[in-house]
Amino acid sequence: MQSCFFRSIHERGTSISKTIRLVDTTLRDGSQSLWALRMRAGMMLPAMADLDSAGFEAIEFVVPSAQFARAVRDLKEDPWVWIRKGAALAKRTPLRLHGSIGPYFANVPLCIQELFLDKLREVGISTTRTSDPWNDFDNSVEEFDLLRRKDFGGVINLIYSVSPRHTADYYAARTRQALKLRPMAICFKDVGGLLTPDAARELIPVVLREAGDVDVEFHAHCNNGLAPFTVMIAAESGIKTIHTAIPPLANGSSQPSVFNVVENLRSKGFNVDLDLAPLERVRDHFYSAAKDEGLPQGIPNEFDQGLYRHQVPGGMISNMVFQLEKLGMGDRINEVLEETARVREELGYPIMVTPLSQIVGTQAAINVVTGQRYGIVSDEVIEYAMGYRGREATDVMDQNIRDVILGRSRADEVRARHSAGRGGATLEEVRRQYGGKCSDDELIVRVFAGVGDTELDLDHGEHVPQSYDEYKASRRSVKDLVHELVNSDHGMNYFRYHAPHEKLLIAGKLK
Repeated sequence: MQSCFFRSIHERGTSISKTIRLVDTTLRDGSQSLWALRMRAGMMLPAMADLDSAGFEAIEFVVPSAQFARAVRDLKEDPWVWIRKGAALAKRTPLRLHGSIGPYFANVPLCIQELFLDKLREVGISTTRTSDPWNDFDNSVEEFDLLRRKDFGGVINLIYSVSPRHTADYYAARTRQALKLRPMAICFKDVGGLLTPDAARELIPVVLREAGDVDVEFHAHCNNGLAPFTVMIAAESGIKTIHTAIPPLANGSSQPSVFNVVENLRSKGFNVDLDLAPLERVRDHFYSAAKDEGLPQGIPNEFDQGLYRHQVPGGMISNMVFQLEKLGMGDRINEVLEETARVREELGYPIMVTPLSQIVGTQAAINVVTGQRYGIVSDEVIEYAMGYRGREATDVMDQNIRDVILGRSRADEVRARHSAGRGGATLEEVRRQYGGKCSDDELIVRVFAGVGDTELDLDHGEHVPQSYDEYKASRRSVKDLVHELVNSDHGMNYFRYHAPHEKLLIAGKLK
């Protein structure tokens, strides 16, 4: 029997799709939300063929700035290995770039943005899902013009938030504003896992009504345990495309599990044309990787009403605790969260999404640690008050607080730095800043990862493992290998160990 809400939709004449398409977020948002982008190419490549064969509408594949920085600085890998070799394995499923390529996240010159999109087109990636952290889509006009010039399709995020400003009328107006960009789709994005069933029933029909013939996708995080239910409301409301992830990279602060969502949708009578058998192999593969690498497994979260006060994403809270503990102040996390709510209100209720959530949370922590509110402010907060982090900030923030932030000499230095920005630099000028000799691939990596003119000692993927067993073997230390040989029954007296990816050649006597 249909719910009253489901019947009311039909009574208003809205067409409800009985076929639901799914977008996979495992390799991008699952990795970013739960594993801090610590997936190596050798972990991802063995899963790609099964992901590609399952029948997803799209697979989220790469996020430039954060993923490039992690690969270069921590994993010592060339991120182009994953992009090129992973894309080559996608025979039937479109791959997506995720994230704004320029504004807010990095000072990336336009010439580098253009070069990056050209390189992605070469490997077959031609779609991106992008955001403005204020839902101020006038800021995205130049980006969408660039995407059109490069023959990219753009999905624009409409981000959900909770505050006195974020009303149904607000979301109706911002949907209309987003349509001016002529996106291929709008994605209603619950980045903080804050959307309640009542709010979903109120707002999703508003977005669908204003979007008209433009497809609307739904992307929700499980921070507060509600997303597995709100995706059902989204489907019942008429949304045709839903984002899911594969365990152990589902739940927690990631997206709902594809297995749970498919089962629930089919139980409700929806058609989901997805083959779960290859995804079971992907699930088993990543559970093994999580165990072997000591990485967390996403589990369903309990509901936390306190999240609506500060709205700090779960992963950011754990980082706050870590930083406070280094200062011997780990027991003051609740003070920092309470101060975060206060700072957010004073700054005009920005949406708690990167980079705005970090700007608010960092300033709150400074206020608590120093014991003086806004006595010290970060350059990012100064940029925020100047409108460099979104023009809306200058109008909606507390003007007395804005005066306090800008009434210091450091503000003049920040303003001068922005006046000398390099957004209009030519490709030749940018290349000279990085030594003048690096390839296009390396130049893009250096700019997005913020790596200067220093030698990059990276694994460039000549010997990327093609199976998980091969990957595990490649990750064994020399000490473990020698120990295994010494204790083997093969009667070997000498060994020669060659690991090209480690630039290592060792030979010696065992016994």
